[in-house]
Amino acid sequence: QLHVHNNAIFVRANANQAAAFKYSSQQRAKMPASLVYKFALRSFPRTPYELEQLYKHYANKHAPHHDQVVMYLLINKLLLVAQKLDESLLDKTMQALLHDPMYRDLQSPIQGDKDKDFVVPQHIPMRFTCVKKNGTIALHVMHALDPSQLFDLKQIAQYVLIFGRPGLENTWQGIAFDFAYHMHWQTLFGFALCRALCTTSAAKPAVVRRLALVMARPGMYREAVASYNTAFLDQLMVAQYGSHLNIIQVHMPDKMAQNFSDNNALHVLLHNQILLD
Repeated sequence: QLHVHNNAIFVRANANQAAAFKYSSQQRAKMPASLVYKFALRSFPRTPYELEQLYKHYANKHAPHHDQVVMYLLINKLLLVAQKLDESLLDKTMQALLHDPMYRDLQSPIQGDKDKDFVVPQHIPMRFTCVKKNGTIALHVMHALDPSQLFDLKQIAQYVLIFGRPGLENTWQGIAFDFAYHMHWQTLFGFALCRALCTTSAAKPAVVRRLALVMARPGMYREAVASYNTAFLDQLMVAQYGSHLNIIQVHMPDKMAQNFSDNNALHVLLHNQILLD
């Protein structure tokens, strides 16, 4: 699914088409010509009434098969979201979906290869056609991450959204998402930092784990910086900023990885002048 400027949610192939249209024209994607958006104006039902109308059309044997597949996916996706939330956070639509017997054991209308475009998980395409100011059409390609800009968080976020396939099982560990696939910028920085600091040896998992533990403890690094500045008044720690940071990598024999401690991790952060927040 994909959120677009008109605050609607499109499903599978429609999501890809909407993304391509938005990128190439810089305009809002039009709503698909489907009865789905008559019963639920924003795809996800916002009220119990919209949910009921969407379900009735899904259960109607005379409804277009394509509509049935889309509505099944929308209702099932909303159900998955509702099941992950605390009861106190559920709105009335989610409560109805979870507790009304009518919505239990929904029968999948998916039938073989002809539904493949809507069933196989698809994501924002790697390539879009882009209309330039002079009217010519060019191909935009999402290139691999620029190794000279390891801390360009916008570049990393775009790369993760396109190649990381958020929502599936092959997650990018360490990057926090919400249900709308918004990313937490501090976790993006932590992800970039671990990639820049660590070698590709077998010691990398142990080093990354220790760095993550240190960064996750409130105030630990801040206290280490304060202690360092007190001890070295003539060489205060001045943090680096921007997308171009000078990083000295961690190198150690694999057999020494288990001895990498909190103090070692703090020393690495201090030595590389990593910012506090």
